[in-house]
Amino acid sequence: MINLQPAALEELRRLLKQQTTLPRQVRLSLQAGGCADWTYCLSPVGLEPSPGVDEISLRWGEFDLVVPTAALPQIEGLTIDYAEDLMGGGFRFINPQAVYSCGCGNSFSTVASEPRTDCSGVSSASS
Repeated sequence: MINLQPAALEELRRLLKQQTTLPRQVRLSLQAGGCADWTYCLSPVGLEPSPGVDEISLRWGEFDLVVPTAALPQIEGLTIDYAEDLMGGGFRFINPQAVYSCGCGNSFSTVASEPRTDCSGVSSASS
């Protein structure tokens, strides 16, 4: 279903240590927009669930990854990693369902569409 690489697990654990309220959960959600159709969002979960959203909870050691069930078809097989480079650290998303991913790595589309410009200003259409 969803895979967390060791570096992503370590970073999520580090971030959750700063969360003083229980439960220790991280929500993975999708928001419409960005450089493509959808943008990945990782955020700590408060005590209340998202109103009106069916979610599943995936156990990863001492924390849960909470995912809206409606997003599952778009992220089936998703791998989340974490890496640091000259621009700083960030989560990396490798999604086998994506037919297009923006250069920023945080925005994707699951359907073929018209050529677009990615976040670097370079056309992403392939010939």
